Amino acid sequence: MLKPILKSLLLSLIAATIIISGAGAQDIKLPDLGSPADAIISANEEARFGRAIMRDIRASGVVVEDPLVTEYINEIGNKVAAQTNEGDHDFTFFVVDDHRINAFALPGGFIGVHTGLLEATRSEDELAGVLAHEVAHVTQRHIARSIHASSRQSLLSTAMMLGALIAGAAGGGSDVIQAGMAVAQGTAAQAQINFTRANEHEADRVGIAALADAGFDPYGMASFFDVMSRQDTRAPDERAPAFLRTHPVTTARIAEARDRARNYDQIRSEDSISYNISKIRMIVERLETSKEAVAYFERRPYQNQNEYERYGRLLAYMRDGSYFQALDIIENLMERNPKVIAYHIALGNLQVHLRRYDDAMKTFEDAIALFPRNVPLVIAFGERLLELDQPERAHALLLDLLNNVPPTPDQVRLIARAASEAGQGAESLYYLSEYRFMIGDLIGGITYLQQALRLPELQEIQRIRFEARIDFIREFMTEEQLRRMQRGRSGLAAKNSV
Repeated sequence: MLKPILKSLLLSLIAATIIISGAGAQDIKLPDLGSPADAIISANEEARFGRAIMRDIRASGVVVEDPLVTEYINEIGNKVAAQTNEGDHDFTFFVVDDHRINAFALPGGFIGVHTGLLEATRSEDELAGVLAHEVAHVTQRHIARSIHASSRQSLLSTAMMLGALIAGAAGGGSDVIQAGMAVAQGTAAQAQINFTRANEHEADRVGIAALADAGFDPYGMASFFDVMSRQDTRAPDERAPAFLRTHPVTTARIAEARDRARNYDQIRSEDSISYNISKIRMIVERLETSKEAVAYFERRPYQNQNEYERYGRLLAYMRDGSYFQALDIIENLMERNPKVIAYHIALGNLQVHLRRYDDAMKTFEDAIALFPRNVPLVIAFGERLLELDQPERAHALLLDLLNNVPPTPDQVRLIARAASEAGQGAESLYYLSEYRFMIGDLIGGITYLQQALRLPELQEIQRIRFEARIDFIREFMTEEQLRRMQRGRSGLAAKNSV
């Protein structure tokens, strides 16, 4: 556990960040579009800062690594972002395993959604409304503009201090506190902007326009605000919805959001299958034991449940090891709706659990033919192939996906494992280096490439590729990073000479 003094310092620093960012918020005026905000923090610096925070958040283990949920949140997020982003920002949407109702935007286009918020939304329009609001914070560069407007606190220095403390806390062996502080680091970045009334209203205005242009109900944002405003804010602060603390909602603000929505044609949209499946998957994971999960989905008779409740019951049975009960459900779901990728994945996984390996291979192969290069499907098939001691086939499958679809960090880490088990050590180290680059660890990525260059079985074409990659990455490193890397090489050389 952390020493009490260090723990107190962590909590005090986070509290100070939030208090300072909120102080005098109503008096802060946004600079004109031609303001010197770029002189405070450039777009490139924002991106680098965001990657640094994301590295800590991912390292804490709180990011939900569910390919189906990750694909969905990025699909809906980018659909909204496409309406307000003019190509100046690359967005990455991710889900944080946290039951509190909240969402936050980080510098560089990283947008996090708590599992609690996903569950709390009543429709896909409401979820899209929250994402549209966070996207607007990024595209309107509220972080840089708020840093420029504030004379009392530097967001960069505060977040970097938090990052250093998180790194120190990791050595103390407290994973829970490390995870909490990493999320707090992201929330602190959001807190610098969300108590400025002008920024919040501008995010509402831009977000509602994007929401309507993306084909969602423009009332979705106001609808979710209304849901949150009805929460019992008189309860103790730790029980109040986090969304209300980081996105203050007033009656006037809800009314204004509704007035803005009236300027757009009314849109009748239906919740997508992926929205319902993502919510169900989060509910199953939230329940602490498999028995609780089964009890939750057995509260209503099977015949009275809708398709997604039955899918939840299926997942609960699989988690509990009740595979034959799960088999009856998945066969029924597949017969009713064979176009749902999640059902194919569930059937293939279930057949592996039942040791029906030939049937499982056929299920995955048929699904790949129907949905070529679908990321969650390929990852699930690759994982099963590794379980069945077929790493060469898994590597080939995952490499095809990597060469044709922008990969997720989880996907790159999996292909590194497949290459390693297939006896391709150099390629495995190369993939691990790409994983480190993707999460913002440039020094760590180059270290893996340097390890690969020292392998005796390395081929000349690999050497050329790895060295070129190192030279390319160095162009994006800071002077401090280059010095640290040089010190690391000097230390290694000294050690080897002893």
